[in-house]
Amino acid sequence: MRLASRRSALRATTPIRADSVVIVFARAPLAGQVKTRLAPRIGAERAARLHMQLILTAVRTAKDARCGPVELHMTRRHALFPRAKLQKGRDLGERMHHALRGALRRHRSAILIGSDCPSLKPADLRRAVRSLQGGADVVLAPADDGGYALVGASRMAPQVFSGVRWGSAEVLAQTVANLTRARLEFRLLRTVWDVDRPEDLERLRARRFSLAAPQGARR
Repeated sequence: MRLASRRSALRATTPIRADSVVIVFARAPLAGQVKTRLAPRIGAERAARLHMQLILTAVRTAKDARCGPVELHMTRRHALFPRAKLQKGRDLGERMHHALRGALRRHRSAILIGSDCPSLKPADLRRAVRSLQGGADVVLAPADDGGYALVGASRMAPQVFSGVRWGSAEVLAQTVANLTRARLEFRLLRTVWDVDRPEDLERLRARRFSLAAPQGARR
């Protein structure tokens, strides 16, 4: 009876590990602080509204993938996203590592996607989870600008994001080199495109993105 009681107590205090979680990483949609390379073309206010629409699209993609619970992590508090978690770290690499490491304490795998890649599909997220379940330690979705729009992990090491020149065309190559040195098995998904340069605006036209003021989001 005592043994049974102890086992019951352990089950009550040990968190249940869900299979996976999807984390959406985003900067707060503040005019003049987001999509600064697009602002000269469309204006700071419209660039911020575009960023808002991209965040909402990324969250919807994450939910439609049905890979597990969805979390929104932002760089700072924003009134339209009161339930978002705050990112922690000095640069993007530290912030991603902190988020993935925390998620892997509660889940078997974690998928982290950026908020500026409307070409990511729910099927891409499901494929990432299957790759992790199939034995990959890390999975990446390359972006055509040399970075990546998705990183998933079932194992993580601090050096994966170390020494990466964020925002450069070498982000994917440097991350892959880090993974190789860390002896982590990785797989690459299909290459996607994100919205960061003025020429990317042409790709959005067919997607009918609205730059009108967003209605109260509560994520």
